[in-house]
Amino acid sequence: MTEPLHIIGGGMAGSEAAWAAANLGVPVVLHEMRPKVATFAHRTGDFAEMVCSNSFRSDDHERNAVGLIHWEMREAGSLVMEMAQNHRLPAGGALAVDRDPFARAVTERLKSHPLISTSYEEVTELPSTGNWIVATGPLTSPMLAESIRAATGAEALAFFDAIAPIVYTESIDMSVAWLQSRYDKGETEDEQKAYINCPMTRDEYEAFIDALLAAEKTEFHEGETAGYFDGCLPIEVMAERGRETLRHGPMKPVGLTNAHRPDVKAYAVVQLRRDNKLGTLHNIVGFQTKMKYGAQTAVFKLIPGLENASFARLGGIHRNTFINSPTLLDAQMRLKSHPYIRFAGQITGVEGYVESAAMGLLAGRMAAHDLLGRELSPPPPETAMGALVTHITGGAEAKTFQPMNVNFGLFPPIDAKGGRKGRKDRYKAYTDRAKDAFSAWLAG
Repeated sequence: MTEPLHIIGGGMAGSEAAWAAANLGVPVVLHEMRPKVATFAHRTGDFAEMVCSNSFRSDDHERNAVGLIHWEMREAGSLVMEMAQNHRLPAGGALAVDRDPFARAVTERLKSHPLISTSYEEVTELPSTGNWIVATGPLTSPMLAESIRAATGAEALAFFDAIAPIVYTESIDMSVAWLQSRYDKGETEDEQKAYINCPMTRDEYEAFIDALLAAEKTEFHEGETAGYFDGCLPIEVMAERGRETLRHGPMKPVGLTNAHRPDVKAYAVVQLRRDNKLGTLHNIVGFQTKMKYGAQTAVFKLIPGLENASFARLGGIHRNTFINSPTLLDAQMRLKSHPYIRFAGQITGVEGYVESAAMGLLAGRMAAHDLLGRELSPPPPETAMGALVTHITGGAEAKTFQPMNVNFGLFPPIDAKGGRKGRKDRYKAYTDRAKDAFSAWLAG
């Protein structure tokens, strides 16, 4: 019988790795410390629990790198993408999910697989033998993180990740706010009205920025430095970069028309996205924050329509640890100093649910092929998965390595000749090329 594959961590990457390996005929032991050992952000012991946003971002696989990686994962039999589709919420062109039923469904599928067993004990140090994937994510337990540092001979890098608040929908004043997706994007009426929009005048915006900048913030412990991932900046950090930054970022008013006052253009708009299927919860889009709880309620209630808002969860901030993958991992995602151990997910320096799950899927397939006596080459760099794994295993500059979302800047350039000179045409060329290459890789 094939030796088992052990996977540490039941998040997006660990869940996807377990599913991929088991479906290739390899027995899997999935190690998850929750719910026995809690983390700052998790609320349950379910696998693939979403702790920040409930969105997998754009589902456009024709002209968007994130949508392309969705397509590749679906083609490769992704459990995460299947369950996301089953529990999809209206969100315009984005793939947003009902987070709790989604996590329960992933958990049920994994637990019902005949080749997957689970262990709910904390793994505190890297093993010395066996076949392992470390997919512990941004909240790796301190003891295991220390063991990883000792094994790699290098300090793990760290930055700080923030979580956006969630509001009870019934507490939003819909006589002020209105339903609309930006540019009315979406194929159905639900998708075209997937967001709740709260408008601000210039004076209201300026007062909000003043309060935001003056609010009491979380202080870091001595010796910690706050390096933030640019894709998940706290709103107060964005505001400190310039008073207009938020108005050109998550609070941009473009593509929106106030249903109550269609002739009046808002100076800024705060958007909220449905967070569950019932529509009883909405999260404030792009409003990750490090403000203290009392300050959050005071500042957010300055937003028109949220004056009487009730919060199901306030925002927060936590340390996010990842390894210097370009230095430490080979092209098979194995730790060079301990080649029986692979790393996958956010701990490798990819950012986002989709990217983490994709790297888990890839690590699971690679590990399974090894255990079955054959080697699986990484996907071609022209594909979304291939571009991302190439980046983290040697394509990035090790000295300046930071977490990265998938984007077309990671792909080999497209020749602009032949009439494809516009950005949309160029992006379509990237996805066309990627789909051909990925299909060939899967078939091989």
